[in-house]
Amino acid sequence: MAKDPYRYFRIEAGELLEQLAKTVLDLEKNSASAELVMQLLRQAHTLKGAARVVRQAEIADLAHSIEDSLAAYREGAQAVPREQVDEILAALDAIAAKIAQLPRPENNEARPAATDAVLRVARADVAEVDMLLEGLGEIGNELANVRRVHASVERMRNLIALASQKNTLPAAQISARMAEILALAETVERDMAYGVERMDRELRQARDVAEHLRLVPVSSVFNALERTARDAAHSSGKQVVFEAIGGDMRIDGEVLDTVQSALIQLVRNAVAHGIETVQQRQMAGKPATGRITLTISRHGYRFWFHCHDDGAGIDLDAVRRVLQKKENVSGDTQQLDAPTLLARLLQGGISTSSVVTELAGRGIGLDLVRDVMQRLNGEVIANTERGNGTSIELRVPLSLAALDVLMVQADGELVALPLDAVRRTLRVGTEDISRTPQGDTIIHEGKQIPLIRLQLGIRQKKTGLKPLLTSPAVTAIVIAAADMIVALSVERLQGMDTIVLQPLPDLAPADRIILGVHLDDEGNPRIVLDPEQLVMQQYRSTAESTASMLPIPALRPVLIIDDSLTTRMLECSILESAGFTVETAASAEEGLDMASRNTYALFLVDVEMPGMDGFSFVERTRNDPALREVPAILVTSRNAPEDRQRGRACGAADYIVKGEFDQVGFLERVTELVQQ
Repeated sequence: MAKDPYRYFRIEAGELLEQLAKTVLDLEKNSASAELVMQLLRQAHTLKGAARVVRQAEIADLAHSIEDSLAAYREGAQAVPREQVDEILAALDAIAAKIAQLPRPENNEARPAATDAVLRVARADVAEVDMLLEGLGEIGNELANVRRVHASVERMRNLIALASQKNTLPAAQISARMAEILALAETVERDMAYGVERMDRELRQARDVAEHLRLVPVSSVFNALERTARDAAHSSGKQVVFEAIGGDMRIDGEVLDTVQSALIQLVRNAVAHGIETVQQRQMAGKPATGRITLTISRHGYRFWFHCHDDGAGIDLDAVRRVLQKKENVSGDTQQLDAPTLLARLLQGGISTSSVVTELAGRGIGLDLVRDVMQRLNGEVIANTERGNGTSIELRVPLSLAALDVLMVQADGELVALPLDAVRRTLRVGTEDISRTPQGDTIIHEGKQIPLIRLQLGIRQKKTGLKPLLTSPAVTAIVIAAADMIVALSVERLQGMDTIVLQPLPDLAPADRIILGVHLDDEGNPRIVLDPEQLVMQQYRSTAESTASMLPIPALRPVLIIDDSLTTRMLECSILESAGFTVETAASAEEGLDMASRNTYALFLVDVEMPGMDGFSFVERTRNDPALREVPAILVTSRNAPEDRQRGRACGAADYIVKGEFDQVGFLERVTELVQQ
């Protein structure tokens, strides 16, 4: 992958632009603050220096112009005029535009939609990172305690062996040894229980911190919203104050990026079509300055963005006239209540010109809000009071990938089924199952539907659906997808949950029925099934015979060496489910150290790792008399012929490309090598 020479500059410049914008807006409210002026000078100077490092002279010059414009105000003797603030904001806009135009490597052109969110979390809070590292350090300490417990177990085993010898030891000596064994056993039990409890607690805390780092603070969009309110107020000759509450909460970055455009539109509408002019507000007995308040709160698995303005409110009679005249609505529109009228506004389709002239706003831009809510699977709720303002509330999920699921156990594996595809669950007795040449069926709502066993065992040749085997009664889940219905037999139901769906890693079974993965409470990846593919697979093929089991693997463990935690855990899960004993290392150096102290049946090695790469690891082991007989498989995303050739040249027994990963072939090859 081509390197991006401006990657870190984009991150730093983005942070500095946010800081500069916030400080400028604060300065506008307190224009004689020498402290704010000095803060702006420092931020602009830092941005100028960073731009010069990457040889972006135009950006550096713009940052320098900000310094020049503020030089006369650094003592706080005179206030910074509004015109000067406008110029600084314009310079910041120009800098942002030039940063957006910086060239990118060709293979980085197709960037994810949530780029801004990625940049926002590129630098995690130092305190949070410290918490994570501290938790991992505690886990390391507990692992050392467990090792000491293991030494005590070894000592106890030796004592038991001595005590069991048939000899003529005096009774007193035997009693003393047995007492020592009992004391050791109590100590081991106590220490082991304490160590496991501590490790479990620390792992959960570390996982919580890691999940927290993935989220971004809601406050990261406040500058843009305040700037929107300011610019709209200036262009319309109004006075407006923007206030935001709840910025310390954190949300999925992609959700925040998507909802930001809707919030900007709501703020713009509130200023342009809700807040009155100074004269109108004074005549109505209101303060000259209008107020827009954005309140963010969390309710279950959703965030509520409540945007309220203290403006004139929506003229519902004008909305009725628009519906009557422009859309030829039948019946008496006077009978339509406020919620119905507001819902109709949010649906869009009302002529902008008619809304502006007859309604004094509120139709403009609401189509955009509606579209954003549809993309987020969110909802919009509006309320208005004539003369006292309008509130529009956007309710969005915590994450675009959040999914309500039914957790089930099938073939010994805990998997998730999206809840919206589940029609019902039931217990089916054998007397209610009909045997047909095409497979087993049951009657559901008067119709005959297939009943098949969901089988996901790693040891099977093919993952997917299997005919139902004889059983007194089975637990079945009726699912509907792709306009078809099928009943799945599972071992047991494990309850409902809400998960964060993640895409499959490169190294993953390519079976179509797998929608993605999620992490369980212990951080292990678990499969999420695709109901549509499950149903379609049943109708595409007839029942298959039970596949033969793979040979029993060797007793010596397989050592997985990969710097990616996800890949390590996925490979480990696949191999352990097939009966292998597995150990893992996060680097080639750690792998060499473990190989020098333990005996392994196979090395499973990533190629691209910090420090020593996989090629070098294999070469080192081939040159070591104690390790050269241990086969090694290279697993990588590299598919170039020269990389494959280098893999063979360094002595690897096989070369597996992640993008071409086949689970069955992988297990067969591993079994073959460990049994040599």
